[in-house]
Amino acid sequence: MNIDLQKINNPFFIGIAGAGMSAIAQYLQGTGKNVSGSDRFFNEGKAGDIKEKLEAEGIRCFLQNGEGITPGTDLVVASTAIEETVGEIKRARELNIPVIRRSELLALIAASKKTIAIGGTSGKSTTTGMLFDILQQAGMHPSVISGAGLVSLIKKGKIGNAFVGSGEWLVIEADESDGSIVQYRPEIGVLLNIEKDHKELDELMRVFETFRNNSRLFCVNRSNTHSAGLSVNPAYDFCVDGACAGAGFQATEFVQNGFHIAFKINGQPFGIRILGQHNMENAVAAAAAAAVAGASLEDAAVALANYEGIYRRSQVLGEKNGVWVVDDFAHNPVKCAAAIRSCQPVSEKVIAWFQPHGYTPTKFLRKEFVEEIGKALRLQDEIWMSEIFYAGGTTTKDISAGDLVNDLRALGKNAYFVEDRGQLLKEVKAHLQAGVTLLLMGARDPSLEQFAREIYRAL
Repeated sequence: MNIDLQKINNPFFIGIAGAGMSAIAQYLQGTGKNVSGSDRFFNEGKAGDIKEKLEAEGIRCFLQNGEGITPGTDLVVASTAIEETVGEIKRARELNIPVIRRSELLALIAASKKTIAIGGTSGKSTTTGMLFDILQQAGMHPSVISGAGLVSLIKKGKIGNAFVGSGEWLVIEADESDGSIVQYRPEIGVLLNIEKDHKELDELMRVFETFRNNSRLFCVNRSNTHSAGLSVNPAYDFCVDGACAGAGFQATEFVQNGFHIAFKINGQPFGIRILGQHNMENAVAAAAAAAVAGASLEDAAVALANYEGIYRRSQVLGEKNGVWVVDDFAHNPVKCAAAIRSCQPVSEKVIAWFQPHGYTPTKFLRKEFVEEIGKALRLQDEIWMSEIFYAGGTTTKDISAGDLVNDLRALGKNAYFVEDRGQLLKEVKAHLQAGVTLLLMGARDPSLEQFAREIYRAL
């Protein structure tokens, strides 16, 4: 389907409350389009303040019942999860309005700018946010389309996952989970890492190889075994702890002091108010991509010293009675393990809680969850889980989070199952003493932010 984005004036988004969809909707609204959209979460009253923030940007929001589609609508954008039976799709077909998927629209937008696409299994949102800040510091006035909100933009009353700048550069988060990353042809492609997540490793390698081939310039994490094999030009690559000779950007001398990390990139000192060695890796990726785009390492250091973080990525909610509470989007095995490790320098003991999402993904990654979380836990640390988040649709509920807990117990880990997360604080309270960090992990469930804040308030 050939869509001329310049001729589109009234696009409609189905599933507009989703992180990826709301970002593109806001971006198009910021370029002068008349955007509207619907979401089933509006029907169910589960969208939090997303609807109000979209409307504050001038985007009209409707219940997901078909009423928002009119003869004046000239494009309908549907998220991956939207089926043909949804009312808006039926109405669009009746009116012969073209329907495209989110990834197709993002590819059209990316083709209209000098785009830097951030790909990889873990760290995409954080790296995207860091890179956006560096390019701003360098005076490049970039635009951004991210999968999560930048705290600096959220503080301005925005959702925070999109911004339209006056410059030529656009930074996007490129998703591999649905294979859409292969549609982009960026000026600069960045590959953070490759680990089993939504797909088997051999399939992911093929996807990221296509991403490499479609990128004019390519920056690769040489520290990651799987991504290192896709390197094109070592001068653009990045590495941590001197683990790989030849990479153009080397991050070394990592130190974490509480909630602050420090390190050097090619001798340039960096300090960031954030947790974990994995975020040094994200930072060197952002600095490398920015350098390839024309920014300096000095620009990167200044920008990241003032970096305010990403919504629900190592987000420190505060401390009460000697207990720190951290909210994190971690949802795959590697991310969960990294989140746990990032809290260990802060506290004598980490109590991590995790709500898996999706029965099929949890079953697919059961072995990896148990292995990675098990390796990350110290003798004194604990892992608590509540039942798998079910977002609707057809699926076989043939696994429970309790199965993962039992597997971890068999390894001798301190693992606990609280089926109803509403009972978590009651059950865990006796374990919370001064010197503990309570880490709350999970994704996809839009109520998780509210849940984390309720836990913090009730401590």
